[in-house]
Amino acid sequence: MAITRFGISLENTLLERFDSLIAKKGYSNRSEAIRDLIRDSLVMEEWESTTAETVGTLTIVYSHDIRELTDTLTDLQHHHHNSIISSMHVHLDEHNCLEVIIVKGKAKDIKSIADRLIGTKGVKHGKLTVTTTGKHLK
Repeated sequence: MAITRFGISLENTLLERFDSLIAKKGYSNRSEAIRDLIRDSLVMEEWESTTAETVGTLTIVYSHDIRELTDTLTDLQHHHHNSIISSMHVHLDEHNCLEVIIVKGKAKDIKSIADRLIGTKGVKHGKLTVTTTGKHLK
């Protein structure tokens, strides 16, 4: 793989803030941090295309005390079995559960599944974290 060097111009205060941020995150140099920023932008572009195959995780927190909620969430996951790769269920306490669901498919389909699960009555919080299959990243 060929490497190309290029320069960028930044205001001092912006560069100082960037250096502080990358030090806090543990990057060994600016190049690695900039590569990650570029990759993140490319992943977001992939998600915005809505037709590319993507992956992500959906995390939801809900009360299992709400009548039929667990059954509803399970039924929704079974309905989308082609897009749901795996899930993990954790009992947070005697009333609350956390579920992490790994999804794969077209971005628009994954977003739709996530919206439906997060929007289910009784789900206290939900978040879709998007990423890429990695096929197009170096």
